[in-house]
Amino acid sequence: MVKEETEEKKEIPEEETENEEKQVVKKKEKDIEAVLNIYTSFNNTIAHVTDASGRTISKVSGGMVTKHSRLKANPTIAMFIAKRISENMKDKGIRSLYVRIRAKTGSTGPGPGANAIIKSLSREGFKIINILDTTRVPRGGPKKKGGRRGRRV
Repeated sequence: MVKEETEEKKEIPEEETENEEKQVVKKKEKDIEAVLNIYTSFNNTIAHVTDASGRTISKVSGGMVTKHSRLKANPTIAMFIAKRISENMKDKGIRSLYVRIRAKTGSTGPGPGANAIIKSLSREGFKIINILDTTRVPRGGPKKKGGRRGRRV
């Protein structure tokens, strides 16, 4: 009886080693991360994708997508911008994004294209890790244009 038990124990580890070898063969693809810088004003939308070190992967603006200058800041055009960017990123193997949104300095909020770009990229299967607002804030500085009583409409 003792001999049979030792033989069974010897057979089990051999099967385990075969399974371990099969598991080692499977390689997981790395998640390449990139930074998506979105600049949105009320006149234009610019999306710029860089890798972690800052090298440009893709850059698309509203003027590259449409010929009508009044539509450059439109959310529909922003969706087309996101589609062009996603094609370039899929070729490079990028799947995860850090998003930085920047509006015009001193404006009340980002333009209409920022949310549309993020939404369409998430629909296309990109994982959005972080969204950060990097709008520059004026702290004093020179006097605003318009005089003491402001611009009279």
